[in-house]
Parts: sequence; C-alpha cells; structure tokens
Amino acid sequence: MGLFFNAILISVLALSLPFLSSLKRTNSLSTGSSLSSQDVLISKPHGNFTAGFFRVGENAYCFSIWFTELYDHGNYIIVWMANRDRPVNGKHSRLSLLKSGNLVLADAGQFTVWTSSTQSNSFLQLQLHDNGNLVLSNIDGGNLWQSFDCPTNTLLPGQSLTQNSVLISSRSLTNYSSGFYKLYFDDDNVLSLLYDGPQRAGISWPDPWKRSWDNGRSTYNNSKVATLDSWGRFQSSDQFDFITVDYGPGIQRRLTIDFDGNLRVYSLDMASRNWKVTWQSSLQPCKVHGICGENSLCTYAHETGRKCTCAPGYKIKSQKDWAYGCEPDFQLPCNDSNASGFLLLQNVEFYGYDIGFFSNSTLDNCQNLCLNYCSCKGFQFKFDNDNGYYNCFPKTNLFNGYRSIGFDSPIYLRLPQSMLTSFDQKPLQQTNLKCTADVVSLNRAYQKKGQYGWVKSFLWCTLAVGAFEIICFFTYLFKTRRGSSARKQGYTQVATGFRKFTFAELKKASRNFSAEIGRGGGGIVYKGVLTDDRVAAIKCLNEANQGEAEFLAELSTIGKLNHMNLIEIWGYCVEGKHRLLVYEYMEHGSLAKNLHSGRLDWKKRYDIALGIAKGLSYLHEECLEWVLHCDVKPQNILLDSNYQPKVADFGLSKLLNRGGTNKSTFSGIRGTRGYMAPEWVFNLPITSKVDVYSYGIVVLELLTGRSPVEGRSMEESTSAMEPRRLVTWVKEKMHAANGRASQTAIGKIVDPAVSAEFDVARAEILVQVALQCLEEDKDARPTMSRVVDTLLHQESDEY
Repeated sequence: MGLFFNAILISVLALSLPFLSSLKRTNSLSTGSSLSSQDVLISKPHGNFTAGFFRVGENAYCFSIWFTELYDHGNYIIVWMANRDRPVNGKHSRLSLLKSGNLVLADAGQFTVWTSSTQSNSFLQLQLHDNGNLVLSNIDGGNLWQSFDCPTNTLLPGQSLTQNSVLISSRSLTNYSSGFYKLYFDDDNVLSLLYDGPQRAGISWPDPWKRSWDNGRSTYNNSKVATLDSWGRFQSSDQFDFITVDYGPGIQRRLTIDFDGNLRVYSLDMASRNWKVTWQSSLQPCKVHGICGENSLCTYAHETGRKCTCAPGYKIKSQKDWAYGCEPDFQLPCNDSNASGFLLLQNVEFYGYDIGFFSNSTLDNCQNLCLNYCSCKGFQFKFDNDNGYYNCFPKTNLFNGYRSIGFDSPIYLRLPQSMLTSFDQKPLQQTNLKCTADVVSLNRAYQKKGQYGWVKSFLWCTLAVGAFEIICFFTYLFKTRRGSSARKQGYTQVATGFRKFTFAELKKASRNFSAEIGRGGGGIVYKGVLTDDRVAAIKCLNEANQGEAEFLAELSTIGKLNHMNLIEIWGYCVEGKHRLLVYEYMEHGSLAKNLHSGRLDWKKRYDIALGIAKGLSYLHEECLEWVLHCDVKPQNILLDSNYQPKVADFGLSKLLNRGGTNKSTFSGIRGTRGYMAPEWVFNLPITSKVDVYSYGIVVLELLTGRSPVEGRSMEESTSAMEPRRLVTWVKEKMHAANGRASQTAIGKIVDPAVSAEFDVARAEILVQVALQCLEEDKDARPTMSRVVDTLLHQESDEY
C-alpha cells in the first residue's frame, strides 16, 4: 500500500506542476533538445525579442517571434510565425531540434506541422538574435536556416525580401492566418502587391494601368531584393525606394503588409509606447483591390474612415466578412433585353473587368451594347477630354467599386425594370467595416484540465493506477487484434492529416472496384461511397513497386497543397503492393469527356482555362516545394458541379526543390504524347515550363475543339512534336488575318460549337496566351502566374 500511495503522490505533484511553474526562459536550443509551450527563447544580448508558443485561440498556439515589450495598450507585436495556418495544441506540442539537424514543430507530439528541412551531422544551436532573426547554426558559425529567409507579414530592418520570399497579410487584426494580400517580386522583377481573394485576383500596387517606368520602376534587373535599413530607408532592386518621415538612427521599425492590403512602415514612439505609421503605400484606402469584395462600393472620409456598402439591388453575402462582397437580390433573364434597365450612379468607378473598350460611343449605343451581353452588369460612360467624346466600358464584373467626388464619370448599373422604380437616387446606406467580426475561435483542446484542484487530480490518479493492471492484461490481446482495432479507432493520420484507409474498406466502398469512371497511365479510377456517405473517386496506382516511405513522403507534401483549382485528396491506402488514393468525386468527370458534349459554352471554356492556370501557378510558385505536374491534359482536368476545373494527378509526378532543374532527377520521360514539351525529346533540362507548354496545348484544344493528334490515336502518334500541326494551323489562320483579331479570323479558329457566342477580345487573348506557351524556347514561355495575370487583366491597358 505504501508504494501505491507514493505513486499517487508523485502523480498528483506531476499534474500540478503546470499550475505552479512559470515560463522557462533560455537563450538557445541545442541538438537533441526541445521547447514546450512553457518555454521561450530570449534574444541575445538585450532581449528585444522573444520566441515561443503564442496563443492564437482556445488552447491553440503558433510558434512565433514577438517584441518582448508590451506596446499599443498592452499588446504583443508578432513579427514571424512558423505555423500561422496550422495552430497546434498547447499541451505536449514541441519544437524539437533533432539529431539529424532538422528543426521540427509537432502538434501534441504526434503530427509534424512545420519543419526547417535541414540536415547536419554536427552539433547545432538555435538562437534568437536581437534583430529578430531566429538562426539555426553549426559549431563553425555557418547558418543552416534563419527566419529572415521565410517572412510572414513583416520585414524587420536588415531583413531582405527576395525572389524566394513573399509577405502575406494576416486575415484580420485578431486572426493571424494567411490573408488575401501578398507582397512579392513579379516576373518583370517589379515589387508588387497582389490581391488574391475568394472571387478575384489582381495586382493593386503599383498602379496596374501604368507601365513600369511610369510607376518609377525598372524591369532591367535580376537581383530581386528589397531591404529596409535601420535608419528608415527602403531600397528595392526595381529602383523603388523611400525614406520614412522620421528618418534617422536609433528608432525601432518594422514594415508590415496589413490585413487591409496596405503596406506600412511602423516606428516605435518610446514616449507613448505606441507604433506610429511613418510611411504607407496607398494614401487612398479604397483603391486597395478587393477591400469591399464584389458588387460593393467603398467610400472614405477622414472623420469616419473607410466604409463599405452593397450596390443597389445587391445584398451582403457574409455579415462577418466584407471580403466576400455582395450578391444580386434579383434574376435577369438572359434573352430578354426589355426586362432590364439602368440605374445611374454618380461619382462611382468600378476598376477593370471590361468586356471591351468602345471609343466615341453614344449613351444609347453603350446601353444597347450592354443589353446584348448576358454577362454585362453595367457600364462606365467616361468622357475623353483629349479627344472630346465619350468612351464606353461595359462590365462583366462589378469589382473594386469606389465612390468619390473626384470621379466625374458615372456608372450605369444594370437592374431588372421592376426594381428601378424603387430607387429614386437615394443616398446609399453605408456600413462600417466589421473589423472584429471575422475573429476565428480556434480550438486545439484534446482534454481540458480539471477545475477542482487536488480532489479531481487525486481521483484521476486513482483511476489511472486502477486501470494500469487492466491495460497490461489486455496489451497482448490488443496486439493480436491490431487490424480490427485499427478500424474501430477510425482515423490514423500521417503528418498531412489524411485518413489512412484499409484496402478492405476501399474495396467495400467501391463494391469490389466495380464502378470504373476513368483510367490512364497512372492507374484506374473507381467510384465509391465512404462510410460517412461521401462520394469519392478511388484511384488504384499502377506503380505498386514504390516504397511505403517514399509514397508517404510524397503524400506529406501533397497534403500541404490547398487550392480551389486542385483536386482535394481525402486519404490513401498502403498495404503490401497496394497503393490507392481517395479523392473528392467530380460530378462532370474530366474535361476530355466534356469537350464535345455540347455542355461547354464560351464562358465555361474561358473560366476553365483561367482555373487551370491558377491551379498550375499555385503548384509552380506558391508551394514550399516545387511541384511539377508533367502530364497536363484534358483527362487530368476534372469539372465539378459548376464546371469549375480542378487539376488532378499532381504531386506524384515529381516533387523537387526549386533549385532542382536537372532532367537526370527523372527516371524517364513523363507525360502524354501530343501534350509533351520539346525538352523531353531533346534531352533538355526539365523545369516548370514543360507544364506551361502542355497548358498551351490544352487551351488550343479548348478553343478549337481539335485534338493535338487529330486524325491519329495516341498510340499511332510517334512524336512528341505532333501538336505542332495544331499550332501551325492556328498560326496560319491568324496570319491570314494579318495578325488582327477580326471576328471572322477568330471565328475560323474557335470551335464551331461555340462560334456563335464567343467573345472576340477574350478569344484573341486565349490564342495569344496559348501560342506564347507553345514557344520552342522554354525561356520565351511565360510563367503560369503571368498567364493568370494576363487572363484576369486583358483590358487593363485599354481602361
């Protein structure tokens, strides 16, 4: 009995330690040691910064770096986060420096949510410097990793923004997860601010309607580096620089891309202990793209600040977040032009998304033009002071709405005739931004601590000791029945959070793999219904000789990929030779099955081309690892219930570091004849431009309805250069029109199934984009992000 009570006493003391102890402070983390939620690193030598687990919700933590002192009315200022989009549980989660040299953040000691991806056999040390840089170095002083190389939303003095890094805003003041605004160097070597929201994307700074040199930027540089120094001067390799209003030494500063899309430099006023704005990129908050969402208007006054309101006839989508904008509170019949009219809105501008540019137009002509397009939401009627006439800009989307007395040109909003009588040019009701409404209450609690002190702890310890013998007794039975118990326990996860299915489960879900819905070089896909009634696509991979460790490593990377235009993977199965993946089921199947079905009108085809480009751009440029698809083709583009495209079969083709461009890393030629880039044939280095080439073929197939190996089956095609026939045919049609995109010339290229309804301007853009993607020289092809930007803003220069 003495041993029994001793055990209870030790257990009770152990349980009460977290309540009695304070944070443990240290200056470094060495190889083989770790930090818990109760530990913090203090910067050396003055302790300006602290690193540790920062609470972002109920028992939800992110490993972060913050200013040690409290400023701005008792708030901590975060300057870096490792796992801003994947908070961990506060209990048992650790940051560990493994003996392999890898720095790993594990959620409750089970799942890896972040890693430095470093390796070293020597003794390592993790230290936080007084400039805010967290550095992993070896005994010789060489840096293996540093937080300055992977910023979140803040740049500190001496920290450089390069071509390999990006600043991403937070979601709100209290939600630290990734927001919609990004600061990065674009493909023209220009430092740019991108809005990538739930509905639209586009460059908002520098002014996108101007040329680079008109914005004071230079594209003639390759260094791509920008730095804020300790005096308050910012310098960028594109010749953009500025100094803060408090320029001089001895002031603590930080450059932050805020959740509202404005880039600001903050300086610390030691007298008031507050951070004050000493420079910002935009003095007009309403000109930040997407600030009020779609179908809405932004107004600004110094007294009241920025406000948002829905356009007349529209209602707000989410009371919690203006980023989602407004939606129409009406339906317009497409083929009845008499059913709609126009409401005049003075001093209002909607930037971009024009159907076209029509100069020297009358008001009647502009109205009739808009009424003839089902997608026209209204039009801007703008007077050209230089030429003395009006220009017409019909709008396909009402985005970036801005009301200001500085706009002398009106917008005519298209509404049903029945609604027009209810609007008597009354002032629009304005609504303050609900800045605190999108606070997300994160919860990573597995088991909350008791609230009854020693009594409850004593009871738990008693139960633990009593259960010990039972656990030991059933251990052997548990091991022998491991297979069945695994099914009862439900979800077994790898670092990605996938569900691990058994082969028997998937066999039952697919009814013994009876409902085949597709097949290709990678394997056969079956339709199945999971135990939670979700309809899934189950793919049996052909390459069953792949090792389990390699397969799971690739899945771990795929699990970090999340984009609306990438197929979502729900789980996997690894048993013996079996390798299976479980995807979300796409109602309309592949693009290949729909190309000649008559269901893809012109708008769907354009949206599909844009969606594919967005998905590939994410794989190429926004992932921590470089993901090449290597087999972009209509069979690998799936369509959901709204015919929105999702790229499938990515990730398992090849995962590379961004520096790895050697073809020797590939075991052999990959892809499908007709869609393969010349690099495969001529044994040239393989880069992301092989996917760009394949995308160009897919776009031409979308446009023309012709196969790249038309008249020959894939088996009969003997060369990867077969698509040149299709390219040559398109070029001949354009050449016959002397390069001008007349409706007749484009009409000969566009698929006859949609030739009666296509948009000439957009069709020309798709042809140009496709032909650029199909250049023989890979360096002459655009990146996928450039393709996305072109498709989104094809009329920007005209506006």
